[in-house]
Amino acid sequence: MKLAREILLLKLKNNSSNREIARVYSVSKTTVSTYVARAEICGIDTLDKLNNIDDEKLKEIIFPHVTQASKEIVIDFDWVHKELSRKNMTLMLLWKELSEGNKLFYSYSRFCTLHRDWNKDKDISMKMIHKAGEKLFIDYAGTTVPIVNRKTGEVQEAQIFICCLGASQLTYVEATWSQESRNFISSTIHAFEFYGGTPELLVPDNLKSAVNLASKYEPVINQSFRAMAKHYECAVLPARAYRPKDKAKVENAVLIVGRWVLAKIRDQKFFSLEELNQTIWDLLDDFNNTKYQKMNYSRRSFFEETEKITLRELPASRYVIAEWKKVKLNIDYHIQVENCYYSAPYRLRGQDLECRYTDATVEVFNSGTRVASHARLHKTGAVSTNPEHMPRSHREHLEWSPSRMLDWGNTIGPFTESCFKRLMDHCDHPELAYKACLGIIGLEKKYKKERVENACERAFRLGAVSYKSIKSILEKGLDKVKVHGEQQELLLEHENIRGKDYYQ
Repeated sequence: MKLAREILLLKLKNNSSNREIARVYSVSKTTVSTYVARAEICGIDTLDKLNNIDDEKLKEIIFPHVTQASKEIVIDFDWVHKELSRKNMTLMLLWKELSEGNKLFYSYSRFCTLHRDWNKDKDISMKMIHKAGEKLFIDYAGTTVPIVNRKTGEVQEAQIFICCLGASQLTYVEATWSQESRNFISSTIHAFEFYGGTPELLVPDNLKSAVNLASKYEPVINQSFRAMAKHYECAVLPARAYRPKDKAKVENAVLIVGRWVLAKIRDQKFFSLEELNQTIWDLLDDFNNTKYQKMNYSRRSFFEETEKITLRELPASRYVIAEWKKVKLNIDYHIQVENCYYSAPYRLRGQDLECRYTDATVEVFNSGTRVASHARLHKTGAVSTNPEHMPRSHREHLEWSPSRMLDWGNTIGPFTESCFKRLMDHCDHPELAYKACLGIIGLEKKYKKERVENACERAFRLGAVSYKSIKSILEKGLDKVKVHGEQQELLLEHENIRGKDYYQ
């Protein structure tokens, strides 16, 4: 509108000809004639009237068709933006589709300008003012550092944990072997101890060690990480997925630490995690104590003066790192945790349970209620069984011992006890003879105790000690035959027995 206003101003003030005005402003004579004619039609024939009209009103007078089109045509740039995300889609193609059949539609250049203006509005970043002691931003650097095994020469890449406070931006860095839950939680605890207190909120990235399920509205926090945060009275507020501006502070810290620390050690060779961390922490001190270019303070000084006093005190005891996992109680009423086995009440076999394990203990939970607790085992294949978790029959079997079995046999008689001892002596392990002993004891239900003892005496003297032999002796009534040492006198008579007279 500046050009149109100046043309009209020169016409009304100096009464210059259209040709002269066109030569001054390097436009065509027709353009000047059009502007002047439209102004006269609308009654703008004096300088006062021209000065009393704003640019928007003047635009409607000079360019009525453009103004009319802009009022009538509304472009859904949200739709345009989504369409542009498709493969091979261009603004030119979308403009052709929208302008087809509409003579009043914007030109392509105007359409691009409107889209660019709309896009600028969408890209506006809000200046975040972080309160002291409120947030701790957590992330991992994309760069890893190789560590060489002195003995084997094997190279393992160390992960770089980085976090910074929102207000002072005081930064903590630590190298770990992995981003797994145990290492991630341990690094976070070390950061709390580095700062000497805890913030109100933890803002991690959406790695699995912190967030099981990323969501804009209801993210599912990793149970182990949530338990640690609860111990330190912190809340967890994960950054939105694919929204790096949610954690711009730590993103910037990752960038700067990469330049201040990682770039400086790129040619150094490290042989242990401890050696790498000590080098990192030495460089980190310089980084935190260096003043900002445009400020008269450093991250460390700002923290000491302003943010340190706002942090919550550390709890009296350090958090014991615990991991959680879902387990199923096997048919043998044991769960498996890192190649070791732990019992739980047999009534829960086949059910899905939760297990919490630390370096010292293993706990089993059913619907939030603890149902078993064991000391942690560290030998592969080791088993921890609580007798209270066993069925009664299994518990009774566990309580059997050779001495108990012999005492049980002695309640019937001394020869029964002797038979039990011989059975156990002739087996590779006493437990292998338990079933035979129990079978002999069971004969007492059908036969009297005296008969079972006599049968055991006969079997013992004949050297035929077994459950089958003793059972056969009772079934055939041979327990009634008197036995004198190694000689036997048969008291029974039978037609098939020849007797001593036959051989005279």
